[in-house]
Amino acid sequence: MSVPDYMQCAEDHQTLLVLVRPVGGVSEENFFRIYRRICTVSHPGVRDSQRALCIRYRHHYPPENNEWGDFQTHRKVVGLIAVADCCSAKDWPQAVEKFHVQKEAYGATLYDSRLLVFGLRGELAEPPRPDVAFYPSYDDCATVEKRVEDFIESLFIVLESKRLDRATDKSGDKIPLLCVPFEKKDFVGLDTDSSPVSVLLGLKRHYKKRCQGRMRKHVGDLCLQAGMLQDSLVHYHMSVELLRSVNDFLWLGAALEGLCSASVIYHYPGGTSGKTGARRFQGSSLPAEAANRHRPGAQEVLIDPGALTANGINPDTSAEIGRAKNCLSPEDIIDKYKEAISYYSKYKNAGVIELEACVKAVRVLAIQKRSMEASEFLQNAVYINLRQLSEEEKIQRYSILSELYELIGFHRKSAFFKRVAAMQCVAPSIAEPGWRACYKLLLETLPGYSLSLDPKDFNKGTHRGWAAVQMRLLHELVYASRRMGNPALSVRHLSFLLQTMLDFLSDQEKKDITQSLETYTSKCPGTMELITLPDGLTLPPVPFTKLPIVRRVELLGLPASLRPQKMKSLLGQSMSTKSPFIYSPIIAHNRGEERNKKIDFQWVQGDVCEVQLMVYNPMPFELRVENMGLLTSGVEFESLPAALSLPAESGLYPVTLVGVPQTTGMITVHGYHTTVFGVFSDCLLDHLPGIKTSGSTVEVIPALPRLQISTSLPRSAHSLQPSSGDEISTNVSVQLYNGETQQLIVKLENIGMEPLEKLEVTSKILTTKEKLYGDFLSWNLEETLAQFPLQPGKVATFTVNIKVKLDFSCQENLLQDLSDDGISVSGFPLSSPFRQVVRPRVESKPVNPPESSRAGDFSHVKTLEAILNFKYSGGPGHVEGYYRSLSLGLHVEVEPSVFFTRVSTLPATSTRQCHLLLDVFNSTEHELTISARSNEELILHAGECQRMAIQVDKFNFESFPVPPGEKGQFANAEQLEEERREAWGLEINSKLDIRWRVPSLQRSGEASVEGLLNQLVLEHLQLAPLQWDVLVDGQLCDCEAAAACQVGDPVRLEVRLTNRSPRSVGPFALTVVPFQDHQNGVHNYDLHDTISFVGSSTFYLDAVKPLGQSACLGALLFLYAGDFFLHIRFHEDSRSKELPPSWFCLPSVHVRALEAQA
Repeated sequence: MSVPDYMQCAEDHQTLLVLVRPVGGVSEENFFRIYRRICTVSHPGVRDSQRALCIRYRHHYPPENNEWGDFQTHRKVVGLIAVADCCSAKDWPQAVEKFHVQKEAYGATLYDSRLLVFGLRGELAEPPRPDVAFYPSYDDCATVEKRVEDFIESLFIVLESKRLDRATDKSGDKIPLLCVPFEKKDFVGLDTDSSPVSVLLGLKRHYKKRCQGRMRKHVGDLCLQAGMLQDSLVHYHMSVELLRSVNDFLWLGAALEGLCSASVIYHYPGGTSGKTGARRFQGSSLPAEAANRHRPGAQEVLIDPGALTANGINPDTSAEIGRAKNCLSPEDIIDKYKEAISYYSKYKNAGVIELEACVKAVRVLAIQKRSMEASEFLQNAVYINLRQLSEEEKIQRYSILSELYELIGFHRKSAFFKRVAAMQCVAPSIAEPGWRACYKLLLETLPGYSLSLDPKDFNKGTHRGWAAVQMRLLHELVYASRRMGNPALSVRHLSFLLQTMLDFLSDQEKKDITQSLETYTSKCPGTMELITLPDGLTLPPVPFTKLPIVRRVELLGLPASLRPQKMKSLLGQSMSTKSPFIYSPIIAHNRGEERNKKIDFQWVQGDVCEVQLMVYNPMPFELRVENMGLLTSGVEFESLPAALSLPAESGLYPVTLVGVPQTTGMITVHGYHTTVFGVFSDCLLDHLPGIKTSGSTVEVIPALPRLQISTSLPRSAHSLQPSSGDEISTNVSVQLYNGETQQLIVKLENIGMEPLEKLEVTSKILTTKEKLYGDFLSWNLEETLAQFPLQPGKVATFTVNIKVKLDFSCQENLLQDLSDDGISVSGFPLSSPFRQVVRPRVESKPVNPPESSRAGDFSHVKTLEAILNFKYSGGPGHVEGYYRSLSLGLHVEVEPSVFFTRVSTLPATSTRQCHLLLDVFNSTEHELTISARSNEELILHAGECQRMAIQVDKFNFESFPVPPGEKGQFANAEQLEEERREAWGLEINSKLDIRWRVPSLQRSGEASVEGLLNQLVLEHLQLAPLQWDVLVDGQLCDCEAAAACQVGDPVRLEVRLTNRSPRSVGPFALTVVPFQDHQNGVHNYDLHDTISFVGSSTFYLDAVKPLGQSACLGALLFLYAGDFFLHIRFHEDSRSKELPPSWFCLPSVHVRALEAQA
């Protein structure tokens, strides 16, 4: 016997072998269609009996194996079913002839046969035969199964007759010697009955026991096939004892194997083959109590042959010798298998029998979960030396060994033999290598080596399996798929190898694999599509998530100048109106779930958006990544692919991927796509191990216009850093003198696709230590808004006035007092203001002192910084309540122009006026002119200081606008007073209108006295609340001009009082005292003979209410000509002492008495 059946199992010993063969022109499809129907009749019942038969069908069986039918009856073909296809009556003789040929091939063992003919419809003239069945077609053959059942019943009848014939003890009959094929030549011509030598040596008795033992074993096989399990056990026991006594080892092994098979059938009625739908032996006499079937350690029991009858075991109780004792225990089964195999191993011609016995034992051990012992049997099977096997038989042998190792849980061993079988498919000795079969077997080895073709499985924890073996197997898959002529499959496996085994590849291997991959992809690029194999297996795509390795993904917000902002609602914040509650735990829970995914900024439809990746190149050479872009969902998104080149084994390298959302909604970034070595990959963030991300979902709002600004000023090297964190898009700088005004022309260009409809401009001065007076930045937005809506591509202009007005005071006394130079201010006539040049003393204060010796640094440049913020909106985004903000940073360097080193006042000739004295210092390096309103210019050279006097009308501070502080913004009196003083200074400065000009630079500006005026100066500049007017002959006397009168004519004198204070004043008493000024410091008050009063020289004024007036009249008579002055003096009383002295400031009265004209 030379062809092993690797599918053999212990329960096959109870089966009848039926061969189903095609004869005539039967197509393969139709044959197997009928064959499958025949195979359904595998466990038919026996009529009028509780026994059941087991049928084993084969469509091919080697005739040489049939010769071993006497050794083990389940190996002989006892039934033949032939299937013929006859299209006409002419085909019938040929079909019958082929049927007879098949019968002759197996005729020595056949019990019965049948011929199933398809296609003929009563066209034969000869009478019908019992062994032939005709069917019109393959579709019209409903009685096939019934015919097969009848055929099986006929086989049973023959089987039963043979069993009864062999089992009956006929005394005196000669028992034939059953032999295996290779034994027949040893017994030819041997006469064991009459030979004297035989009698002498006692061979006759030895030969008879051998014949009896072999026949008992044969009868046990027939009983087992006939469904009589207990009888077979008895016969096997008897056979074992007989054969053991004569050392008939080959047949002793067969008897032991039969005993094991019967015991396996008893213990494991479900079978050991592991097939779905295991055998169920109905009608057998097996006990129902599976747990009490056998007592462990049961011994063999020899049964007396007299206990056997023609119909089986005698039914009386004495014959019931403990069925459990006849059956081997599970442990004994394996021991007997080992013993049987050891006997088989003594015969080289029994290698197939030994191999099949090992396979059967392994299947039993697999059921018993005794994997280590099963591996010993398999190891023995591997080394069994059979005849020279064909390549196909080698493949089958290694495949079955692989399946058996898989059955006992030795997955890696199973994979090894499966791989050996795969390599055998393409052995050099094969003319046409089976690469497809090789590839299929290699795929089946993957689980044994802990290898999966799904790259997702390699992202879970540590690497499983032996990487070196896995890489070898993947290389073999690549080569096999290439030899199959499937380049797409080669690219997929090679990509998988590079992706999953990258950490285990050497630098040279990485280079070789990538070169091979580029060669393959030049003909067939790698894709992300599923590859479906002919057997239905699908290969998932292999994205290159490690080429390059991505460590971090961050969605970037738009630049500050393009970042959209939501207009605040009436409540001042965006609040959801879906819930009436201020706080909902459900909403809070949902927000917590989305914290890691939802991002708190927005993207804008139509604007370029960015996602930053931190990537790393693990390859030992430069890595070129092409067509790298974003994978998104939720919003139509135009990805703008990028190409990059990463140096060898680079560190973390930032890569920015961009795209443009085309619609609005929620967009989710799922990952990115790349093309590396010709393989297109879609890399999803969920499949990237160890990646850090701040979120992947962002809202896309409707489109907004885009504003770009350019200015008339140069860009600044200074970058403003506002404390609020605002980002400045553009910084400009300008250098101005203190008090100078500069226009900033801003061009607003709409570079977007939406019209610009709304614009709001605000300014913010950054924290500065310098006191700033007036409006630093001012503009008129109406002219710009008149150009709106601003269409895309259009430009509008916007003018901003930059006016720097810092403190003009000088804390250091650069000049000495005028009195130090011997100049007496009081000695000057009061008729006009004056100018006096005072230079620093050269010996004490040089004009250009060294830096360390300067009393004060007058050239110190001060800095002002401000931000212009442009809030604009338009298009669909404006409808949804969004706007953008663009900031312009302004850096102003302020150089000093002039300083006011000293401020004082002098009274003027009029009580309603005074002189403001200012010491002005030119701190520039150029000649400078300074002037006030209605005054001529004063020229100052560089570093020169001069005094200028400005005649000003006194101010009625009560009529000034009320500062905001007095309306409740400030709480304490000190702050209120400060606010009031600043308002006064602003009003006084506007009246003075002091301006400077540098002719050489053609620059000019304003000089402010705000912040210079102390309380004393302000009191001198303030118009008294009580206004006193003196009239001489109805002419107001409050100027330098003298009132003229005639000597001898009475002169009417009137004193008027206007009360501008908020309180009632008076009554007052005034005395008029005339005197003459001799212009030498001597005043003459003795004028009784020169001036005479008409009436009293004392005037009385009644009480005057607020905003009321009062007047008193009198008259004087000048007796001589001359210039006279009238000094009006108040009487000191309690009323006048309550008021400040400055309230009683009456004008000097100058009267010139002229001689009467003749």
